[in-house]
Formats: sequence, structure tokens, C-alpha cells
Amino acid sequence: MTFQFYKYQATGNDFILIDDREKHFDATNSSLIRRLCNRRFGIGADGLILLRNEAGLDFCMLYFNADGYEGSMCGNGGRCVTAFAHRLFPGKTEFTFLAYDGLHKSSIRGTTDLGHVVQLSMQAVSAIDAFDNDFLLDTGSPHYVRFVDDAATIDVAAEGRRIRNSEAFLRDGVNVNFVELHGDSITVRTYERGVEEETLSCGTGVTASALVAVYSERMENNPVRVFTRGGELNVAFERDSSGYSDVTLTGEAVCVFSGMIEC
Repeated sequence: MTFQFYKYQATGNDFILIDDREKHFDATNSSLIRRLCNRRFGIGADGLILLRNEAGLDFCMLYFNADGYEGSMCGNGGRCVTAFAHRLFPGKTEFTFLAYDGLHKSSIRGTTDLGHVVQLSMQAVSAIDAFDNDFLLDTGSPHYVRFVDDAATIDVAAEGRRIRNSEAFLRDGVNVNFVELHGDSITVRTYERGVEEETLSCGTGVTASALVAVYSERMENNPVRVFTRGGELNVAFERDSSGYSDVTLTGEAVCVFSGMIEC
């Protein structure tokens, strides 16, 4: 069967997007998804996203990691699928959709030279736990956050892989973030489970890192300005005694190219 696909990127985190409202794509075929995401033998991407119908909502986001298996929430993917939905539903700029971790709201906040500025609501965070001298929390995906003096010199692939495959996280995996403080902003580099490499950006990881920076009293900014290897993002939130709510992730999402592929 032949499918039309769209390649999107959000701060360098790239995805294959397919309009699957008719459910023609075999979402159980992990080897196919893995081949499509392969950067030498396929289209190449950090993951694949199917946009499907969902009763009472604008759509459902079904996300797969590059390893071919369904992943948990992907923040940058959520921003890309919002830009994709804006293409499919001309004139519509606000969306409510279902993802792995529940309901999300998103909106087109503006345009750029290449794409759109997309704001995505993230799940509330009520628990941030200490782990040795680092932190653990779930922002729709599980994240490990470590503060470092110089993010540029960290061997993210090696150290991230070591932590992700350590005894504590081997069964379910964890995404590993290395965070450098810059006074009123942070730099984040992330090793992503499922991709099993460093990616240029990770939306749930950026969100986790920003919240931990405030939680640990290393900074007071709101929103938090975040720099990744793929670009800049902003994380805003409300904070009270129960944790962090009304969390949003905002940044650019761009359609890189589109085409047809025989599967």
C-alpha cells in the first residue's frame, strides 16, 4: 500500500507524520516503523506519529519511537502533530487531542519563516523525587535530570546509555537529561529511550528539566527559557503546594518535506 507522509521537525526532534484517520496503516508492524525511521534505509526520523480520529476530540496522536514500538508522550511530537493538524483542518488553530498520557490542548500561536509557533499543554506534575544527587519525575514520559557544569563536554550517548541501562531503570527505561544553568535560562541535552541515542531536543525532557531547575531553587524564572542543540523552547507553569499545573511547552514546528512511500 502507498502512503503519503510528511516529515516534521521541532527543535531538531524529527518525526514522520501520517494521516491515518481511515486506519490503513498497520500500527502493529514494528519492523516497518523501524525501517521508515531508519536514516539510511528509510525516511529517517526519531519517531513516527499517526493522526487518527477520536470521538469527541479533534484527533488522537499515536506515537512510535524509532525502535518501532509505541512510546509514551512526546512533547515535540505533540507540537509537530498540532502543526500537521493545522494543515489537515485549514483555519483551525486550537486543538484538543488524546495522547499516550491523556488529553492535551494545543494551539498555533504564530508563524515563523519556516513554520509555526506551537504551544502544547503538558501533564501536571505532582512529584519530583531525589535519586542520589539527581532527580526523577514524569512529564508524560519518565525523566532523569542531572545538573552539570558544562553540558557541551558531556558524552551524552555514553553516560545517558549507562544510566538508562542501569539496574534501577533497565526494565522500563528512562530518558536522561543533562542540564546546565545560565542564570535566567538552561541548556538541556537528552538521551532518549526508544531512540537509544542523544536527540537534538526532547520536549518532555525540556519540560522536566525546567521544572526541576525551579523545584531545586536553582532558578526562579517563569517561563523558563531552554536551549537545546536543535533550538529554543519555553516552559511555563503554575506552582502551588500540590505541584506544577497548567504546564505549557512552546516552540517552533516545521514541515521539512513530504512524499509517497510504498509499504
